[in-house]
Amino acid sequence: MKDFLKKELYSLRAVTAILARWLLLAVPTGLVCGAVGTAFHLAVEHVTEWRGEHVWLLWLLPLAGLAIVALYKLTGCEGMGTNNVIRAVHSGESVSPLLVPAIFLGTVLTHLCGGSAGREGAALQMGGSIGYNIAKLFRFSDHDRRTATACGMAAFFSALFGTPLAATLFGIMVEDVGLAFSVAFVPGFAAALIAYGVSLACGIAPTHFGLTAPALSLDTALLAAVLGAACALVSRGFCWLLHTMEHEMPRRLPNPWVRAVVGGVAVVALSYLMGVGRYNGAGMGVITAAIEQGQALPWDFLCKMLLTALTLSAGFKGGEVVPSFYIGATFGCVFGPLLGLPAGFAAAVGLISVFCGATNTLIPSILLAYELFGGVGLELIALGCGVCYMLSGTHGLYSSQLFVTEKLLSEYTASWGERLRHH
Repeated sequence: MKDFLKKELYSLRAVTAILARWLLLAVPTGLVCGAVGTAFHLAVEHVTEWRGEHVWLLWLLPLAGLAIVALYKLTGCEGMGTNNVIRAVHSGESVSPLLVPAIFLGTVLTHLCGGSAGREGAALQMGGSIGYNIAKLFRFSDHDRRTATACGMAAFFSALFGTPLAATLFGIMVEDVGLAFSVAFVPGFAAALIAYGVSLACGIAPTHFGLTAPALSLDTALLAAVLGAACALVSRGFCWLLHTMEHEMPRRLPNPWVRAVVGGVAVVALSYLMGVGRYNGAGMGVITAAIEQGQALPWDFLCKMLLTALTLSAGFKGGEVVPSFYIGATFGCVFGPLLGLPAGFAAAVGLISVFCGATNTLIPSILLAYELFGGVGLELIALGCGVCYMLSGTHGLYSSQLFVTEKLLSEYTASWGERLRHH
């Protein structure tokens, strides 16, 4: 009995020590990510408003591209992106602390001058860098630094969107498709809640859309599934275009200075051809109009695809997540009514489905739908999301993602089996 009590006491002490270590990680990560995330949100919001008032800023996009190239060369962050942060969780690859100011300023410059990009790719990079370097500062082990990287991603995403649960699940599931890095859930969720609290305290309202959904029935379920299948094609097309242009632009224009100028000029020209302001920046206004008013142009999703791929492949900074929202929402808003679904609700299904197909994150996407739409129409949205996930294949925004399981088969992927054998 005495030995049993000693063993239990030792276990209790060990668990307490582990929880204290995670708390030591979560609190500063949440606070720093919340503060930087709030500043980043406000900066992007203000420069977006400023650009709307001063359309001539669009003409400065090529100069902004040159400034971004110089900034990344100065900080030594050339070639770094979200894939580096994902690899940090996989293998413990270091993440430079200079990535934070580089991506912060690079994204703000991109939005100021009208590049077509989002914010969340930048958020994942900054959050991952903050989490990793806080763990490094506290001399955490290599594996704990990987956990810290996922926590930072979750915290920054939460501060930016006000969706702590979806952000946490995204942070622990985006690295390996079909597998959850579950040890990071408690510290990640704690950091996400703290970051969310900081953003709320600073007056940042969580992202939320008013939505009306049709009743759940066999007919609406079938229509949502068909819309999800169509969104899988859109998701594949977006990822293909993005990766093709990210490969072809450096091959055809290997000089980053020239690439930034040529890409910037092309974005300006296409913006005037397609409609100045509608496809520049993140486009949250268009997304809101699609969901809450059921309004979108038939070609919106195609124009956003092209301009986003061109912006990012030219070397401008930002994210792919909000553009995937835009593409999905505008496509759903136009295609859904052809099936018989309300335009606004179809936009919501499209937003979540294309995001899911592009990021290969099923459960986080469903939770994101719950937090963005307050649970309205969740079953139908989840169905469309699930069909899109199954049919989107191994295409995705992040080439560093590892596919653990097949999407359509009950077995592990060959690449994952090979990795297990090597370990």
